Amino acid sequence: MTTAVTTTVLPAAPTQAAAPAARLSVPARDFRAAVDAGLRAVDIRTQESRNAGGAIHGALALSPLEALDRLTPGADDALRSATVDARWLLISDDGDDAEWLAWHLQARGVTGAVFLAGGHEALRRLRLGGDLPDAELAVFAEHER
Repeated sequence: MTTAVTTTVLPAAPTQAAAPAARLSVPARDFRAAVDAGLRAVDIRTQESRNAGGAIHGALALSPLEALDRLTPGADDALRSATVDARWLLISDDGDDAEWLAWHLQARGVTGAVFLAGGHEALRRLRLGGDLPDAELAVFAEHER
């Protein structure tokens, strides 16, 4: 009985793929510009972290354990605004969890999901995210009259 031998021929150079056209992160210094351009800030820090470090005004606050399902279109617990063309700006404490979430959302077809590089810690260092914009302050001032 003769046994056939199978050989595998590998290419001389590794296979290369083009980088995705879309960016995956936003520098913290560009936070306001990104939100003004239509990205929706999503704070995925724990409630304890929000209590200790302060809220990100205007951000959607989600539990880090539920964020993937809440932002994935078609998931049982998905938000109504969770669509494949949603533009999420994901923010975690230091940016690491938000980066993981952005990768997973993009793998699920949400190509507009990006993370804030450096996370909330970078926003605090730059003194961004904690102050209300003048337009929001004007609404509060008008309301008190």
